[in-house]
Amino acid sequence: MNKTIHTFFILLMVAVTILVTVYLFYIGYSYYQTPIEERFYHPKHDWFKPSGAYGHGLGIIGTLMILFGVSIYIARKRYNFMSKYLRLKYLLEFHIFLCTLGPILILFHTSFKFGGIVSIAFWSMVAVVLSGVIGRFIYIQIPRTIEGRELSLSEVKNMQNDLSVEMNSKFKLNEETLAFLETFTSESTQKSSIWKLRKILRKNKIAPQERKSIIRTVKEEISLSGKIKRLETMQRLFKYWHVAHLPFALIMLIIVIIHVGITLAFGYKWIF
Repeated sequence: MNKTIHTFFILLMVAVTILVTVYLFYIGYSYYQTPIEERFYHPKHDWFKPSGAYGHGLGIIGTLMILFGVSIYIARKRYNFMSKYLRLKYLLEFHIFLCTLGPILILFHTSFKFGGIVSIAFWSMVAVVLSGVIGRFIYIQIPRTIEGRELSLSEVKNMQNDLSVEMNSKFKLNEETLAFLETFTSESTQKSSIWKLRKILRKNKIAPQERKSIIRTVKEEISLSGKIKRLETMQRLFKYWHVAHLPFALIMLIIVIIHVGITLAFGYKWIF
């Protein structure tokens, strides 16, 4: 899957999530804005209430989406399930999609009425979603292979070249330019010095096409240097993130199981 197709599917999943949310608000707006104590008299109460055909269905579908999204991601990540066909980084996007849309459906299943054990499950679900967003941000900061495997610090360092040697072999630069390239020691210094490099290249009458190539290569080196500096921090944060994300997910799962068990015990069986 190339970058364009990957971006298209991400935008598609975002669009689906937004459209479904807007649609659910639209068709149930009159019911959801009715005070809870008056909803019993609403003409569509039997349809939109949590135990109604529509409300109950949203809860079931939302729960199945979450369970499937979590299960297939864990199966692929920990047990290499279908590793030849499912790239981890793409599956993560699908996991996030299902575990965002699923909670939205469950939110409408509750008809925005929280109480007792359900409120604990709901706020645990909110915590899981929010921590997932944070985890996604941390995840993309960690360099990975095209398959999604996390790179070690030594692997990332091996990707870094000696900038001045590479530039000299490609473009046969003069001593002034090579000496300037060797002063690129920190990411902030490098970024602020790009314009100086452009000036030196023009001064030494480097061809425009070669100037662009040199600047592009230098920026790639800058980006890689930044990744190396952030890698250890992000890897440590990612471990701490699991400490927060997993407990909330387990609490939510346990309460959902209890909720489903109680529902079945009271005879609520949706459309079957």
